[in-house]
Amino acid sequence: MKELFKFLTELRENNNREWFKANKNRYDSLHNEHIAIVQQLINRIAVFDPEIAPLEAKDCIYRIYRDIRFSNDKTPYKTHFGAYMTGLGGRTSPYSGYYLHLEPDNSLVSGGVWCPTPAMLKQLRRDIYDNIEEFMEILENKTFKKTYGSLEGDLLKRLPEGFPKDFPHKEILCHKYYIVSSEKPDKLFEKEGWMDEVIENFRTLYPFNKFLNYTIGGFFGKG
Repeated sequence: MKELFKFLTELRENNNREWFKANKNRYDSLHNEHIAIVQQLINRIAVFDPEIAPLEAKDCIYRIYRDIRFSNDKTPYKTHFGAYMTGLGGRTSPYSGYYLHLEPDNSLVSGGVWCPTPAMLKQLRRDIYDNIEEFMEILENKTFKKTYGSLEGDLLKRLPEGFPKDFPHKEILCHKYYIVSSEKPDKLFEKEGWMDEVIENFRTLYPFNKFLNYTIGGFFGKG
């Protein structure tokens, strides 16, 4: 992990094709190690979330090459390693899952539903409203709050149509997506037992993902 962070730090300072080509062997070695790490995570997450079990690490890891076609930032490479683990599709899945982001001074674990379709978001809000006590119990869990704080992301300026204005948790229904995250210092990943902490964070995330995926599964006719 020290070498991974060292490589990413140098890449941040030399984000060009010439440097990357000269260090391609380093990248390939670290990429293979990252695959092995993500496979370990999958195997350990599957202990408490069996839907994860069929996943393969290669289907969860994001490419390091940036899509610069429509971006003003023309740097060719991402300066992080990322992996999204969830059932039914890995990194391309619309399902709520587990995300690990490794980047110098900006690492985190995260989960939830990012940018759902308007129809899916509408159903998520409806199911949260109909089951608000269960949802709040998840968000207010002591360990969950200590690890992830509160929901993140952009909010609508007003309550969506179809919900009573006196609803006590209006802000939750105004979210445009449902995600939480926990920032991690670089020094965590210097410890031999860093994965144990990440797995416990993901275990804490499981009820949140399970709640959201019940809706998403029903949306796709798999509930």
